[in-house]
Amino acid sequence: MQKLALIAAIAKNNAIGFENRLIYWLPNDLKRFKALTTGHTIIMGSNTFRSLPKGALPNRRNIVLSRKENEFPGAETFSSLEEALTNCSNEEIVYIIGGEMLYKSAMPHADILCLTEIDDTPAKADAFFPEFNRREWEVIEDETFEKDEKHQFNYRFVTYLKRS
Repeated sequence: MQKLALIAAIAKNNAIGFENRLIYWLPNDLKRFKALTTGHTIIMGSNTFRSLPKGALPNRRNIVLSRKENEFPGAETFSSLEEALTNCSNEEIVYIIGGEMLYKSAMPHADILCLTEIDDTPAKADAFFPEFNRREWEVIEDETFEKDEKHQFNYRFVTYLKRS
């Protein structure tokens, strides 16, 4: 049965981005993202695709939600989340990688949340991860990390599984 996972790095106030860029650059978060999504399908909005420095992410099936075809090299396009998921029906897990509007529309369908929770509230943010009721989710992974020379803030890798 297909599982839908939302993956994001979020601040204390759920901020995820500013001016179509990630707020945080945490090498360990990027490594975790790559490890989790490689070999799987990732679905994103058009602005998220445009924010990727090298375009489509390698070793993943890239899907962009857009009505404009052929604008996203290396990615398939579908006009809705439902259409994209129907075309992924034989896949075990599909990751939603942003942005804000897609997270919001996918949240009611999500089975898993793969979050990097950052111990910070940014001064500027214009994109946010949707609020969710933590009582509806079971924590199945929770690993805390202290800031260091490569990571400006304390952070946690938390994986939530929706309670049935």
